[in-house]
Order: sequence, then structure tokens, then C-alpha cells
Amino acid sequence: MWRPKHPVLIVNPRSGGGKAERLGLARECSARGIEPVILQRDDDLLGIAEAVVTRGADAIGVAGGDGSQALVATVAYQHDLPFVCVPAGTRNHFAFDIGVDRADVVGALDAFAQGAERRIDLARVNGRLFINNASLGAYAKIVQSEDYRNAQLETVARMLPDLLPPRADPFDFGFDAPDGTRWQGPQLMLVSNNPYSVPRLGVSGTRRGVDRGVLGVIAARAVSPRELLALIATESTGATPRFPGWLDFTAAAFTVEAGTPVDVALDGESCVLDPPLRFESVPAALRLRVLTTSCD
Repeated sequence: MWRPKHPVLIVNPRSGGGKAERLGLARECSARGIEPVILQRDDDLLGIAEAVVTRGADAIGVAGGDGSQALVATVAYQHDLPFVCVPAGTRNHFAFDIGVDRADVVGALDAFAQGAERRIDLARVNGRLFINNASLGAYAKIVQSEDYRNAQLETVARMLPDLLPPRADPFDFGFDAPDGTRWQGPQLMLVSNNPYSVPRLGVSGTRRGVDRGVLGVIAARAVSPRELLALIATESTGATPRFPGWLDFTAAAFTVEAGTPVDVALDGESCVLDPPLRFESVPAALRLRVLTTSCD
């Protein structure tokens, strides 16, 4: 089994409420021959990852949440380097979907030396890569709230009525469904890197695989706040709500059009993208090393 000569783990000490520091991840890295690089506040994570590669890293990983995983995975993809996910964030949805034991953060380090390597997909919108999903509509607005991180469902319930008609104007974006129907101004939209087996709004869920080479698309329109909250609540019930105004499909690529810049929650991080939004799957893009050969 090939082992990297210069593995590097970038550690976000603020992810997961300081989980990396509590577990002594830097010390555990050194004991395994892995160079730890500790992020300082306001550091440019992408820039740090690029610098690590320039210094000769032949495998790279990150200890942090999904936002951090997405950025370092982008650099690993660009340089075709093995990537290791260490689940030191709060929810670690990506880690769950690729088969990493979220309860064993320190044990995930062993993937550098002992992990099996396989290729998984990434997804892209307007040139920006994501590992989990991109959300548009009401959810993208809610993610902008400072309260969201600490009180997720409570913040959704509080803000949602003000983001839907009749209190709010329809969202200014739309797309053509596979049957040719025009979907204009859906209240919620989720585009995921491979489809979720149980649709869950933008922040969690399970995927049966991350290697099918397709996007999962979910959209909802003309629904009440109660119905949208039911969709969000699938995180705990596991039931998939079905109602008029619901659409889900898969595609290798598709486009969302808009008249103005669009708020997007990209792997849970808020951003604004200029239209049109061109989504595409990037099959077999990432060299993933994990201590399991299953991504179920």
C-alpha cells in the first residue's frame, strides 16, 4: 500500500467548538508523521492549502467542518493529491456520507497511511466546487443570519414566514424542468453532489453514493411555511414529504437563470453568484483516502 512521504493536515481550531484542540489533534498528527498546520483567525484557508502543496505535501487533509472540507478538497482536486477528511466540525455531513466515523476524530488520521483510496465526485457552480450541496431561495437567506449556526431549526421557523409570499416577493430565478415545464421563483431549491436518499434541506441528509456522476435537484414552490418546515423536519423523521409544488430529479448538468445576482448557501456558507448559474457534476474528481471502502 502506497504511503505518502509528506502528509499534511490543516487544522481549523475553531471548528466544532474547539474540538481539534480538546482532542490534541496536532500532537496526534506529529505522533503519526503527519505535519499539522494550525489555522489562525482570519487566515486564508485556500492560500494556506496552496502553500502546503508548494512546500511538497503529497497528501493533504483538513480537520474542520464541511466548509473547510470543501475548500481543501478543491486544492487537492486541482493538484490531483490524495485527500483525507478529519471530521472536526459540528455536523460533519460530508464525513458521514463518505463512510468516515464521525465519533472517532483522531482515528480518521490513520487514513493518511492506512486508508484505501478511491475517486469520488465533486460538483461545480460557476467554477466554484462544492462537496455537499448548494441551496437557493429561502434557505440561502436564512444562512446569512448570525443566529443560524447556534439555533438552526429555531432560526428557520422564525425567519421563514417573512421570506415567503404574501410577505415577500417571489425569488428572481428559474429553470426548466426535465419535462420542459418552466419553474420560476421556487421558494426553496437544493442542488446536491449526487442525490440524497431522503431529501433534507441543504444542511444534512444521506447519499447512497458520491460517485454516480450526477447532481440531485430538489425544488419546492407554492407551498406554505408549514409544508416547508415539514420538509426541513425530515432530518429527524426520515419521512419524505410529498405535496403539490414539489420536484426532484437528477442531471449531469443544468442551468438556473435570474435577472439579478443570486444568494446561494454553498456547503452551508453564504455567497452571491452572478447569473446564469451553471451547475455540473465533476465525476471521479477527488482522490479520497478513508479507512473504509464503502461510501454508503
